[in-house]
Amino acid sequence: MDIEKPSNKTAGKPIQCRAAIATAPGEPLVIDEVIVDPPNSHEVRVRIICTSLCHSDVTFWKMKDFPAVFPRILGHEAIGVVESVGENVDGVVEGDVVIPHFLADCTECVGCRSKKGNLCSAFPFKISPWMPRDQTSRFKDLRGETIHHFVSVSSFSEYTVLDIAHVVKVDPTVPPNRACLLSCGVSTGVGAAWRTANVEVGSTVVIFGLGSIGLAVAEGARLCGATRIIGVDVISEKFEIGKRFGVTEFVNSKNCGDKSVSQIIIDMTDGGADYCFECVGLASLVQEAYACCRKGWGKTIVLGVDQPGSQLSLSSFEVLHSGKILMGSLFGGLKAKSDIPILLKRYMDKELELDKFVTHEMKFEEINSAFDLLMKGKCLRCVIWMGE
Repeated sequence: MDIEKPSNKTAGKPIQCRAAIATAPGEPLVIDEVIVDPPNSHEVRVRIICTSLCHSDVTFWKMKDFPAVFPRILGHEAIGVVESVGENVDGVVEGDVVIPHFLADCTECVGCRSKKGNLCSAFPFKISPWMPRDQTSRFKDLRGETIHHFVSVSSFSEYTVLDIAHVVKVDPTVPPNRACLLSCGVSTGVGAAWRTANVEVGSTVVIFGLGSIGLAVAEGARLCGATRIIGVDVISEKFEIGKRFGVTEFVNSKNCGDKSVSQIIIDMTDGGADYCFECVGLASLVQEAYACCRKGWGKTIVLGVDQPGSQLSLSSFEVLHSGKILMGSLFGGLKAKSDIPILLKRYMDKELELDKFVTHEMKFEEINSAFDLLMKGKCLRCVIWMGE
């Protein structure tokens, strides 16, 4: 089969392009030529315009054991243009601008049709190295060796292949270096406040961890009209950053003296917060968040990704007698195909402030420098422009 460089006549043919490949745990990504196969049934091939870096990319780049696999093309926050479509694809055509999303939204299964949640029954979320329908790869190197996928996106490539359940068509006038943020992190945080918790006007919110996800929760809580947004972190400088996203008060969990963080929060809020969000990924913080949400109606929302096998320990007596809710929120409870366009419109209407999340923009060739910035805590979101 002939290998062609990208052109307007590439449909149905493999494309040779550049990708940043993770070849071993923690080793710098290698920018090299790869071959991207044409889309199969229910798939589209997309030219990536922008991709942004998320801590999950770093986590799986460093990870040594399965579900880590190498070589792999990471990246899952992006925006691109449909280059070609396979058979049985409805809703998008060549030339459409799309945002990929790691959490499937097939729109047809029981889970996707229900208004009660956002977990697709047909394609449950998993860290798979393959395409979701046939468990094969669309990437290979110039020797013909397989390169693995990442969470059904793999956006650190000039071209990628996506299942139609993992793409949403969006307004082409939205700036791509902002729209790409809604593939994962910002959507997760904003959605957790908006869709999962349903934060009300005048409510009190506590956020454990003011990283990118926690700040996105603050942005969502601000949009929902929360009166008090209390940030909890071990770095006091995070308060100044948090203020830009709506954080009104701050607790340094290292400086609580003889009291626990939950006791401090209960005192500050005269009995507990309406909504608590755990955005770090520590079972101990989930328990602290649950402890300081208000009895009778308080909700604790878990967004942080803990180590595999980590366990929570809660008092059965307290669960029964406190009337609180503890729940997880994957992708912020959002249904990608319907909710991402709403968030983009809110950005264009100057309600959702995406600009303040972007601290750096770089060229594709600088992707390893972008990883360094993220690991050193020197950026919130770094946008990578894929073009020449």
